[in-house]
Amino acid sequence: NQFIAAEKITKDLNPTYGSIQKIHTRDADLIALCEDKVLRILAQKDALFNADGNPQLTSTNRVLGQAMPFVGEYGISTNPESFASESYRIYFADKTRGSIMRLSKDGLTAISNHGMSDWFRDNLALNNKIIGSYDSRDKEYNVTLPETDTTVSFDEKVRGWVSFKSFVSEQALSCANNYYTVKEGKLWKHYEESVDRNNFYSNPHNSSVNVLLNDNPSVIKSFFTLSYEGSQSKIDQNLEDNDYYNLQDKKGWYVTDIITNKQKGSLNE
Repeated sequence: NQFIAAEKITKDLNPTYGSIQKIHTRDADLIALCEDKVLRILAQKDALFNADGNPQLTSTNRVLGQAMPFVGEYGISTNPESFASESYRIYFADKTRGSIMRLSKDGLTAISNHGMSDWFRDNLALNNKIIGSYDSRDKEYNVTLPETDTTVSFDEKVRGWVSFKSFVSEQALSCANNYYTVKEGKLWKHYEESVDRNNFYSNPHNSSVNVLLNDNPSVIKSFFTLSYEGSQSKIDQNLEDNDYYNLQDKKGWYVTDIITNKQKGSLNE
């Protein structure tokens, strides 16, 4: 009944907002995500506005009250599956406008503008389905684009898109501080220490990191040593150097390219 009433309120308010795709309860109000607009609908109270525009709230017996649009010409298009919420924050995709959005206490924000506006503008248009989920373990909002075989993560701590992920799920959710994804109808638990790292859906993946060592192209620097600290590095078998650590191959980290404006190199192990 509340959904039907909310649908009628939005159509009466402005029919150009499109149909409601998702309704979410936040505190005592309802958040209605329409195709082209996001609205806050007061529940169990009504809003009376003074001449100066300041609202005065009074209790009412009405199920739903005033519908007030958030500032910004954004909606959830026809992709309610992109919705994810965490605490007071709401994340969703607006495919029509090529943006990934966040709704928080400061209103609507296009988080796709944090260095990824062009990428999302191009890739959202190529996907009919956009899967959104919140990873409560890593505190990241994950956007999965199945038709372009991509998952990318947004982190509030750095206010940016921190990684492309190697898994492409059909659905995902967080429960009891664990993150689960669904692939081919099977439920998979992430961050399981008993499973090899970077192994998703029984299929091992390779990961890569691009590191910018010198952001000033007019300055030429010489690099004599590349130091690495972390898990197992790659080892190539060598039976002719009288060493023992390389009697057999081992998978691990290695450097495919080191590029400056003057030279190019690599470090295989």
